[in-house]
Amino acid sequence: MVKQMADAVVEQKDSEKEATNKEYQAKVDAANAGRTGIGTRAAFGYTRGKGSMPFVYERFDESLPDTLPKSMQEFITATKVADDAALTKLAIAGYNEKLYTDASDPIAEHVNPTWDEEVRNRFRLVVRNYMAGADASLDDAVALIKPGFENAIAAQVKQ
Repeated sequence: MVKQMADAVVEQKDSEKEATNKEYQAKVDAANAGRTGIGTRAAFGYTRGKGSMPFVYERFDESLPDTLPKSMQEFITATKVADDAALTKLAIAGYNEKLYTDASDPIAEHVNPTWDEEVRNRFRLVVRNYMAGADASLDDAVALIKPGFENAIAAQVKQ
């Protein structure tokens, strides 16, 4: 009986969170409806901590490459951040996040640094998909996939 009650509470909370997600996604979609060109887009997330609350915020949407600035001047125009100290602080935060992301990637040690970025990203994707689809370990997936990538690249170089 207690388990059934606990399951019911979890199901209700999941249902409430799903409703909240739909509500906030609708707000985000409405805010982004008229936006075109380079600039930030509205998104939503949840505050950290025990009593997390949803909120809407501005960010660059990396899934929409045409909306991303291609130069510092475009970044400054889009964000209205022109102060040198503020730009430096943003650059440091972004740089640190990039280094952390790269260093914490478990596949990184298996990626050949001479491959171009597209090949490295494709290799990571294939390895992750194979691990998930075949329920394989990282080492097993790399042992199977990496020789194929290296052979394909060697064949391209010979041409």
